[in-house]
Amino acid sequence: QVQLVESGGGLVQAGGSLRLSCAASGLTFSSYAMGWFRQAPGLEHEFVAAITWSGGNTHYQDSVKGRFTIYRDNAKNTVYLQMGRLKPEDTAAYYCAADPKWLVLEPDEYDYWGQGTQVTVSS
Repeated sequence: QVQLVESGGGLVQAGGSLRLSCAASGLTFSSYAMGWFRQAPGLEHEFVAAITWSGGNTHYQDSVKGRFTIYRDNAKNTVYLQMGRLKPEDTAAYYCAADPKWLVLEPDEYDYWGQGTQVTVSS
């Protein structure tokens, strides 16, 4: 079956950096666009970033542009989210998702989801 497994979350001070990873199995990874979402307590899933099947195109939420970078390694079936200049408002559970279509911004439209990894940014 399809599995998406996130890792790399943790506690970091404001201004710091983290790199999240999402390892995929059970699907033809290069046939799926990948997205990162986040969910803070009491809020809905929020789109963060997405990347096309080959990695040639990316899309970001305005609040993370210039601070976050999404990239992928199809040989390793892994997508990454490099996060820099972190802010307390970036605190959330971060999820990766997979869908064969581009560009999908609505979480309900993604076919597969990971279990999430927590990112906490202290001020």
